[in-house]
Formats: sequence, C-alpha cells, structure tokens
Amino acid sequence: MPRPAAAFDAVLVANRGEIAVRVIRTLRRLGLRSVAVHSDADADALHVREADTSVRIGPRAAAESYLRIDRLLEAAERTGAGAIHPGYGFLAENADFARAVADAGLVFVGPPASAVELMGDKIRAKETVAAAGVPVVPGSSGSGLSDAELIDAARAIGAAVLIKPAAGGGGKGMRLVRDPDRLPEEIAAARREARGAFGDDTLLVERWIDRPRHIEIQVLADDHGNVLHLGERECSLQRRHQKIVEEAPSPLLDEETRRAMGEAAVRAARSCGYRGAGTVEFIVPGDDPRSHWFMEMNTRLQVEHPVTELITGQDLVEWQLRIAAGESLEPLVADPGALAPRGHAVEARICAETPRPAADGEGVDFLPSAGTVRALREPTGPGVRVDSGIAAGDTVGTAYDPLLAKIIAHGPDRASALRRLRAALADTVVIGVDTNTGFLRRLLDVPEVREGRLDTGLVDREAPALVADLAPTAVPTEVYAAAALLRHAALEPEAGPTPPTGWVDPFSVPSGWRLGGVTAGTPHHLRVPGHDPVTVTVRGRAGDARLRVGDGPEVTARLTAGTGGGPVRVEVDGVVHRFHTAPDGSGLARDGEAWPVADHDPVAAAGAGGAAGAAALTAPMPGTVTVVKVGPGERVTTGQPLLIVEAMKMEHVIRAPAPGTVAAVRVAAGTAVAMDQELVVVDPEDEPDPSAAPAASGAGAPVPGGEPT
Repeated sequence: MPRPAAAFDAVLVANRGEIAVRVIRTLRRLGLRSVAVHSDADADALHVREADTSVRIGPRAAAESYLRIDRLLEAAERTGAGAIHPGYGFLAENADFARAVADAGLVFVGPPASAVELMGDKIRAKETVAAAGVPVVPGSSGSGLSDAELIDAARAIGAAVLIKPAAGGGGKGMRLVRDPDRLPEEIAAARREARGAFGDDTLLVERWIDRPRHIEIQVLADDHGNVLHLGERECSLQRRHQKIVEEAPSPLLDEETRRAMGEAAVRAARSCGYRGAGTVEFIVPGDDPRSHWFMEMNTRLQVEHPVTELITGQDLVEWQLRIAAGESLEPLVADPGALAPRGHAVEARICAETPRPAADGEGVDFLPSAGTVRALREPTGPGVRVDSGIAAGDTVGTAYDPLLAKIIAHGPDRASALRRLRAALADTVVIGVDTNTGFLRRLLDVPEVREGRLDTGLVDREAPALVADLAPTAVPTEVYAAAALLRHAALEPEAGPTPPTGWVDPFSVPSGWRLGGVTAGTPHHLRVPGHDPVTVTVRGRAGDARLRVGDGPEVTARLTAGTGGGPVRVEVDGVVHRFHTAPDGSGLARDGEAWPVADHDPVAAAGAGGAAGAAALTAPMPGTVTVVKVGPGERVTTGQPLLIVEAMKMEHVIRAPAPGTVAAVRVAAGTAVAMDQELVVVDPEDEPDPSAAPAASGAGAPVPGGEPT
C-alpha cells in the first residue's frame, strides 16, 4: 500500500520498549520519519537506536519523563513531528493527553479525547453501550456509590461479586468477594489501591462469573462512518488479571457467537464516536459460550495485536496511521474476505521476572528482575515473529513495565501454532535478566491449554506445579558441571590468546598431576543467586575429566563442543546436555530457562558475614530500599520487619528470621540493590526463643528474606 495521505511526515512515538520499536518499524516501511523520546534510563535503549531522531524528556522516573505531557509536546515541536502515537501504557488512554495533542495542532494517532474519557469511566461506559444494545455484566448502576450502596448492590446480586475501580485497568484494585461479611474490608482495600493507582477511588460491583473466559474483539473505525471488526482474540490465560498468553481465533466460539460478538463490538465503538484501532472486551461463561457480556473498551492498540495481524494479514499500526491521516476503511469494507482469518496465531509475553514458589508456601510469586542482558538469542523459523525492545548489552531496570518482548507463532491450525510457539520459546535465550520464558513454555504443555479448555483462573491454579523445578529456583547438577568445565577449560593453555604450538609446561596444565600418581582435583566455587554456594571438583582436562558436584558422587564428564559465548555441549555421566552460554561465562540457558552462575570466593564470604553464626539477610529481588526500620545494636524478635525493598510498585518486607541483635545494616533508604545483595546482618541469640517459629535457614547461610505486602 502507498504511504498515508500527507497529513504528517514525522511521527513522535510517546512510549518506550517493544511497542516503540514496533511502531517505528512500520513508520520506516511507510517512509515516515520517526521521533523517539527517552528518559535518562533509556538514553541508549533499542527504541532510541531504531528511531531517526530522539529527544531526552526527563530523568528516570516516569512521572518526570514519559508522563509529562508538556515535555512530549515540546519534543514534537522541536523535531517537527506532525503526529503523536501513544503506543500503550503511560498516556495512551489519557483523555487530557489526547486533547492537549489536538489543541497543539498535532494529530493524535488514536481516538478522540471524548471517546477516551467516556470509555475510561467504566460506569458511564457500561451505561452507554447498554443503551446501544450491547449486553453488560449484571451489577451496580450509577457513579459515586458509597460503601453502603456498594454493599447493597452486592447483596442484591446474591452471588460472588467482583469489586472494580471505575477508572484504570490492568487488574489493579479488583477484589473477588464470595463472603458478604468481607465486603466492607474488601471495598476499603479496593478504594485504597484505586486511589493510589489512578487517583480515583470510585468503585463499581459486578456479578462474578465462575471460570470465565476473556475474549476481546478488535475494531477499526474511521472518520467516514465506517466501523468494522477483525475478529476475536482469546486472552483467558492470565495471572492475577494480567494477560500472558493470547491467541486468535478463540478455540471456544462457534460462527454464530463470533458474529454476534463482532456486531456487539461494532455497536459499542459507534456508541462512543470511536476512531482508530480499539478493543472491546467481553467476559464469556465457560459453561455457556453463547453468552457474552461487555467488560470494557481499551481505547488504544493492545499488546496482543500481533495475533490479529498474523491471521488477517493487516498491519494495525499502519491502519492507525492511515485513519489518523484521514483515510477511509472503504477498501476493507468493500472486500470482507480480506479480513477472513487464515490459520491460527498464539503470542507469549516475555517479562523480566522470576517465577518462584511464594514465601508462605501457597501460590507463586512473580518477582521483578533486573540486570544487564549478557546474552540474547531470539527465535526464528517458519511462522515465528518476535516484537522485542531489548538487545544484548542493554540494562533492564525496575522503573518501568517488565515486558521485554513478545514471541508470536502462526500456523495452519491451533495445534501447529502451539507447537511452533513452544519450540520458539525453547530457542529463546536471555542471560543476565531472569524471565518467565521457561514458565510460559511449560504452561503451553498443560493439557487444558493444549485442548483449549481455558479460563482466567487456570494459570494461578497450575502455577505452583509449573515452577516446582523451574530455573532459577531449581538448579540441575549438569548446570554446575557445565559451568565448572567451562571455567576449567579457560585455565588450559589452549584457551589463551596464542595457543602453544610446541612444548607445553606440564605445570601450566590444570590436570591435577601430582608426584606419586594420585591426581588432585581443581575446585571451582560457584553460586547461583538464591542458592547456597556449591563447590565442583574437576580432575583431569576439561575434555576428559572426572567431576564431583558438592558432596555428590564422582562421575565422568567432558566438554565436547564450544568453550563459551554460544552453544556448548557437555557430557556428564554418559548423558550429553546442550546449553547456550554468555560470553563472559556469567550464565547458562536451555529450553527457555536460564541460570546465572557466578564465581564464589569462600574466604571473602566468610569475612563479610559478620560474627560467627550471624544471619545475612539478602534482597529477594532487584529494587530500591524504601524504608530501614532498625539500626546496628538493636534487638529484634522473630518476624520483626527490618526494612522494605520496592520494585515495580511491589513491596517486600524483610523480616528477622530469629530473635537477636542487628550486627550490621549494609544499606540506607534510597539504595538500589541487586538480587541476593546483603542488606542486614542479625546476630541470633544463643538461646532459642521457645515461642518463635523455626528460622528460615540455618545459621551462617544467606537468607533470601521478604514477602509481598
């Protein structure tokens, strides 16, 4: 298709990460100049390197950069951008931003401010679409309801209810209440969270649908009276109301229901005077697929838009730009067959997070992760697409959304698409930053997922089993063996910059040779964050060795191919294992899972741990220390809060594992910490407290403390 009509020649992308890269690449294909914006933290980010022009808009904090409307408009003026694309997140669904862009004489690549405002108020949105004949979830009516009115509405529904903020989205502030006696408490909690997240504590209450499915319809609307839909996406695989896997089309719907939902979505879009690309979300009872109720409308491009693009062959970002330039949807309206779904597509969201069993033994925590990407390999192959916002060498922080990339697979049918996606996830390598890649790969193999029997609670139910032996929570013996063999090989003369061509000094070879014929072992002290140090003893050369991991048995082992910085193969006790490694030896990966492996200095560790028997509490995640509650010399009791670490708006309280005295505090409020960084040292009492619960770990061992508040 030709480039859009000449309403603008340059577009400022008011976002960051993978969506900014995604938009910029379509702009380049259409011959439009791209302008990126960045905070200090993103000065060398991938979206900045991809753009034609970039502008600094402020410091690291989003409130002083990506959320500053005035600075975004100033950047557009300085670079001559005639339009602004908001991406998703940040200001994408902010009516004031859309209005300010229009008032500045620029083109907002999105809906009019009036539509954003209307659909951003869930109460008004439900009333508006209901008047247009769109079915809505039974629930409260009216805005600004008091606690008493919300309780009355919940009791009138007579079943489990969902308390939701009227503003915002993303699952924040939502509370499922099955016991009416808990309504006052849950309403108060929902108001607090809504006020903190959106600045508005207005709530509504809706009937809860047991084992619901989340199905949404993609719509396009222009300024010429055309509104059409591009079919549905199934988004039922969620954790805590956050989508992680999406697909199109839905395996649930029949043609009659698909048509009815599409028509309802079009009516919803017309009811608010919509323009551009948007998504109408429906809740569908799993036991009654012909029923569907409107939940909300997202007045922006969705994270999961690629699955629709792959089955329709349409570039939704391109259509956003064309509609914003005043073009008509008539070519699509005149040829309905152009939007007929072809095959099946599934998307998985790769996030910087560490899935691990919850501290309380129930459920799973997805802790935010950060670090430098030491190695990155993105999958390729037939039907595989990657939308990414990172590159090797990039630093991933905790200031912004954890989404790093999306991996999407397309196939002739659902089974083929799932197989391709699972294989693509296995081929994905990210070393240096923990991700959920391995978790997603295991999720795709759950029988209910393979068979399409989905609901929004499935992930939370299955998660504990999926993370039971997942990296880095579990470290297989062969990971330590491979890391040790790579380090052992690096000691050999052949590993130097100029390998010897003649005689080799036998004393420079780490063979363990000793007088008397008894071969000594070379110890390699290793540590994976969150685990105790492990010593791997290697006897012989890396290509023909005997090896012992910790106190385990000695087995044959050899490095059969590769020496680091790419794929390597190691044979341990007769079994060959294939890994991908970071160039600096800082980690190994396979099948979508990765293990950061660092050298451990036992002498230095013994000197840094404080008094003998002291418990060194470490950071359970990378983040920032926000509160320090104790100082050196203070006596503490079991479970007493010592300090708080925050990352990505999650707070983790570090508590004393046993009664004792604070021997040292290593951080202060405002300190940025890495995972496993020592925070505070507690010298336990000689006599155990008979009323105390057992300590989390033995004396002298680092204690990864913390639990979500």
